[in-house]
Amino acid sequence: MAAEQRLYFNREVNWLEFNMRVLEEASDERTPLLERLKFLAIFTSNQDEFFMIRVSGLLEQLESGLTEPSEDGLTPTEQLNLIRQRVLELTHQARRLLKDNLMPALKEQGIVLFDYDQLKTEQQNQLREYFEREVYPVLTPLAFDPGHPFPHISNLSLNLAVVIRDPGEGEHFARVKIPGLLPRLVPVELPGEPFTVPRKRGFVWMEQLVAANLGLLFPGVEVVKSYPFRVIRDADLEIREDEAGDLLQTIEASLNRRRFGSVVYLSVENTMPKNIQTLLATNMELEESEVYEVEGPMGLSDLMQLYDLDLPHLKEPSFRPRVPAALRNTNSIFKVIRNQDVLLHHPFDSFGPVVDFIQAAASDPEVLAIKQTIYRVGSNSPIVEALARAAMNGKQVSVLVELKARFDEENNIEWARALEKAGAHVVYGRIELKTHCKVALVVRREPDGIRRYVHLGTGNYNTKTSSIYTDLGLLTSRPDLGADATTLFNSLTGYAVHAPYRKLLVSPNGVRQGLLQKIEREIQHAQEGRGGHIIFKMNALVDFECIDSLYRASQAGVKIDLIVRGSSSLVPNVPGVSENIRLISIVGRFLEHSRVYYFRNGDEENEEVYLGSADLMPRNLDRRVETLFPLEDPSIKRYLIQSILPVYLRDNVKARLLLPDGTYKRLMPHPEKGEEAFDSQQYLLTHANEAELHLTPPIEAELVQLQAPVL
Repeated sequence: MAAEQRLYFNREVNWLEFNMRVLEEASDERTPLLERLKFLAIFTSNQDEFFMIRVSGLLEQLESGLTEPSEDGLTPTEQLNLIRQRVLELTHQARRLLKDNLMPALKEQGIVLFDYDQLKTEQQNQLREYFEREVYPVLTPLAFDPGHPFPHISNLSLNLAVVIRDPGEGEHFARVKIPGLLPRLVPVELPGEPFTVPRKRGFVWMEQLVAANLGLLFPGVEVVKSYPFRVIRDADLEIREDEAGDLLQTIEASLNRRRFGSVVYLSVENTMPKNIQTLLATNMELEESEVYEVEGPMGLSDLMQLYDLDLPHLKEPSFRPRVPAALRNTNSIFKVIRNQDVLLHHPFDSFGPVVDFIQAAASDPEVLAIKQTIYRVGSNSPIVEALARAAMNGKQVSVLVELKARFDEENNIEWARALEKAGAHVVYGRIELKTHCKVALVVRREPDGIRRYVHLGTGNYNTKTSSIYTDLGLLTSRPDLGADATTLFNSLTGYAVHAPYRKLLVSPNGVRQGLLQKIEREIQHAQEGRGGHIIFKMNALVDFECIDSLYRASQAGVKIDLIVRGSSSLVPNVPGVSENIRLISIVGRFLEHSRVYYFRNGDEENEEVYLGSADLMPRNLDRRVETLFPLEDPSIKRYLIQSILPVYLRDNVKARLLLPDGTYKRLMPHPEKGEEAFDSQQYLLTHANEAELHLTPPIEAELVQLQAPVL
């Protein structure tokens, strides 16, 4: 191994490479136009959250005096320098993509993004009427001078820095906030355009409309110039155990403080004079390195407004998720689950059976109790409504609502209060741990006694995200899993900390210990000549103890296939360390969100597969309540091993291969080798309705025995 070869990638820098892969999807001309625009909006939203959470954490490390490098060898200062350099590169690429590629393509489809000065006088007059009627009443100009303190600039707000000149007093500075509750892209009528299908649509940026009409806000003075700027603040809530006597009140107070978190990012238009940049930075207590000059419009996540246009020919084709055959023509979901396990692979399989499971439990007179965890359920949740109805029907309903679910805190507070009002027992978990596991338990009285029915999943109980995230869920009545679910809820609602489990791996402690033991077992199999194979699919791989264990497995000859959507600190294909490890990332139409942990365990008769909510990150393994659950039905296990995992490993359209230098290479089919293009998500979408769940033919099952990667 070369002396300079790194053994760990920096988590933050590697995450930026993930966001680069999102930006690549926006650049891919094979993707429908509005889907490309959606990916650009997601890229921007991702970057905003990265600064609110990850960059703010690095800045806090600096403020605390931390100068020691982390395991990847980088100090906080070095990480921030690398982040700034890469963010500037990616931001420039994003704006070039919008201006040089996406906007011309949109124009060809009749969607025109105008600059205000491109509009005809008639259009400007119409927009002025709209401005006076809808926009002007909600604007509040705020002056900054010896008599007026520097105004508070709220998180994620878009603003205009306005220079005004008073004949008697000279130049002054003012700030105008662009209203976030009005459309960022203001529709523009196109004179003389006949009504055709598709009809042409014009839009202008709200900040340009406001800038063109600032004279109405500052009568009697000259508006010299205005410059857009945008602010991102530290939005990571910190809740100390000794301050959180009432978690609900603490969360509400923390949400209010989030608005006033330290500024961590200031973006300014590249035409803004240095003296105005300095004025803003000084009053927000920012270093020069925290100011980013950008060209063109900021806050491109607002482009989602265009995605919402009713133009299906510019989007991915709609699809109808399948319902497993066993659940299609039944009047009792409990009867089905009593006789067999049911695996659901969303969004290819409908999320409806999960909703039906809870709704049936709410109405069934034989159901005595329902217990469920809630992390992110979204608005207008049919599941929460069913839980409330169950409580009003007199059933024992216990719900663990995780109030610390980042950016869903307010929504969860509302659901918690609604459930309490309905008579449910609502608990918030332990202060120092987030409850991230996805578990629902139904206790039902039956002729042969009490039976427990369980849903275990990798994703949230959210009907909206279930159609755009890939997740796996299991409906089962296996006694061991039912008993474990009962133990888990008793632990969450009571005082048990290290409760014993029969089948589940439960963090803290249990998931890390269980996976490390199984990796070591795979090493032993390889050393004793039985071979070894590990396939992990997850969102992030940044836990150094788990990475070191995988390195040891690679050195022992275990073949390791990793499918990691986001950050990876593991360095693959290092001679003598990780040459048996192949790592790909898949970014496509759906957000890959399922977590799968496969171990060959000596031979095909003893293979193990665990699904669950945990990524290999210290927070998931040590600071959250997570669960991994085994697949024990032989046909379901075989289906996942032969017809799901190999599909992902075969992808050469949306997959990127991680290289030892930290870059990702997009995989391509090689026709000269007889390879055809293979998009894993498209395959799963196309074949979802072609066969019954456990009878689906395996897709090149020999892929489970992949050779060590050759780079």
